[in-house]
Amino acid sequence: MKKRVHSTLALVVAPIVLVGLVLIRPVNALAAGKVDCDKVMELLNSGKKTREVASEMHISRSSVYRCRKKARKAAKKVEEKAPATPAASPSP
Repeated sequence: MKKRVHSTLALVVAPIVLVGLVLIRPVNALAAGKVDCDKVMELLNSGKKTREVASEMHISRSSVYRCRKKARKAAKKVEEKAPATPAASPSP
């Protein structure tokens, strides 16, 4: 009797698990790397908190932090490439 229950359970559960894997995996693959960091930074610069931005855009807070880090890194690169302003020279 136990073997019959186990095999029946396996026949019911296995297809459900397989369907779940087939449907869920592509959704995650599509979502990976699709965060609009420009929009995230726009919202942060408008004064919204990290949690508010994440909630509004339906992304994780860590994605918001990654966008912020990416923006800071880009700003630092631009700053390094910009020529230094000439120092004020003493008057004669």
